[in-house]
Amino acid sequence: MKTELVKMEIPADSNIILGQSHFIKTVEDICEALINTVPGIQYGVAFCEASGKCLVRYNGNDPVLTDAACNNAMALSAGHSFVVLIKNAFPINVTGRLKDVPEICRLFCATANPVEVIVARSSQGGGILGVIDGFGPKGIESDDDKEWRKKFLRDIGYKF
Repeated sequence: MKTELVKMEIPADSNIILGQSHFIKTVEDICEALINTVPGIQYGVAFCEASGKCLVRYNGNDPVLTDAACNNAMALSAGHSFVVLIKNAFPINVTGRLKDVPEICRLFCATANPVEVIVARSSQGGGILGVIDGFGPKGIESDDDKEWRKKFLRDIGYKF
């Protein structure tokens, strides 16, 4: 077995959600969850099928996001993994609903940060070991930083 670091390509002004599922209807169910949760969401979804034809199954309503999701899925080549790229919504808007999709086993990350995925490769195929989401901390927040955080959440409408 060998390990590989795979950098995800995230188009500007979009977010990535990376997860693992177990059934071919994953693509359709993810798309339904997205559009039923956030009307007007733009998305691209790609799913690495791990049996049968072993294709990257995909769908989306934004060609840039859909192409990027497919390219990321091919780069991962990790069985039953999926890549969702979204615009006009934040992951916080959809991750709860995605966790309710019956075939989704886990979410590895949901972020706008740069993402690197640690993938194990064997003679059978690839599997996601974990993700590196963004950057490490540079310190501990000060009282001013706390005030900024609280104001920011209210400015973007996530707190009253």
